[in-house]
Amino acid sequence: MSAPPIGQPRRVAVLRALHLGDLLLAVPALRALRAGFPQAEITLIGLPWAAAFVERFRHYLDRFVPFGGYPGMGEVPLDPARVERFVADQRAAGYDLVIQMHGNGRTSNACALALGGRVTAGYYVGARPAGLTVAAPYPDDCPEVERNLRLARLLGCPDPGPALEFPLHAADRAEAARLLARLPSGGPLVGIHPGARPPARRWPPERFAAVADHLVDRLGARVLLTGSPEEVETARRVAAAMRASPLVLAGQTSLGGLAALIARLDLFLSNDTGPAHLAAALGTPSVTLFGPADPVRWAPLDRARHPIVRVPVACSPCPHWECPIDHRCLRRITPEMVAAAATRLLATGALACDA
Repeated sequence: MSAPPIGQPRRVAVLRALHLGDLLLAVPALRALRAGFPQAEITLIGLPWAAAFVERFRHYLDRFVPFGGYPGMGEVPLDPARVERFVADQRAAGYDLVIQMHGNGRTSNACALALGGRVTAGYYVGARPAGLTVAAPYPDDCPEVERNLRLARLLGCPDPGPALEFPLHAADRAEAARLLARLPSGGPLVGIHPGARPPARRWPPERFAAVADHLVDRLGARVLLTGSPEEVETARRVAAAMRASPLVLAGQTSLGGLAALIARLDLFLSNDTGPAHLAAALGTPSVTLFGPADPVRWAPLDRARHPIVRVPVACSPCPHWECPIDHRCLRRITPEMVAAAATRLLATGALACDA
């Protein structure tokens, strides 16, 4: 597992064409790569949305290339002509080092190797692929942050620790302040994110509503609902099921604005989805509901400040986008369980502030 000497590469490409949570959990590894290769131009090859991510993380990343697709990788629709252009352009870039940081390598190693780097690094399952210069068997028993850091260590980079981060700009804070001005003063500020891209990860909206009303009734909480433009209807369903009147901000925030909102909260309650990792990166106390996803891999490392609520069932973890049976992993989580976790966390926060 020791890496051969690779010197100081001039041009480095990181293949990770994934979503918000995936990239946030790669930030410690990106920090390690920058520390290990301070003079390199580091390029992220990612999904189109990640152009804004690269702009925000200019202290670690220099360049963004949109992923053009590749056979076997379903993140973008397969267009053979586009794939051919993408591969040709990346080969012409002359990378000294290509890092496959996109899953276990079963489908992504072929793409990384096609980019023509002088050295190609990554994990693999089964037989080690020919041409994978720096490699190790995929570790499937550790948190995602640690998995990514191990890959950076394999390249000889220093370990900067697993802390997440998400820089906020003045414009982000101004956006959040403008939106929060709609709320009256009062009790704890609680954000609820009831959506998630995979339907299998969505707790029922009426249960979020029950928890929200509990926090309003018992603690005088001020509740706001967040979500992407695609999650507006989910947020509206939560609001419609509540007795109290929350501030519905789904579809109204930029990524930076959402992060700045989360940074202002006393508590963030969410399904297992990207914004839950934002809360961890920003240090905002949070409760995350886990159903089909593996908590060993995806749950926050700090379970005191970021506890999870989960009911173990025999079929979880599972890879299903939609539950093929009765969604028991999430339906067995009751509003009372989530309200108790949220109340404990808010009480701890209050005691910490009083101290």
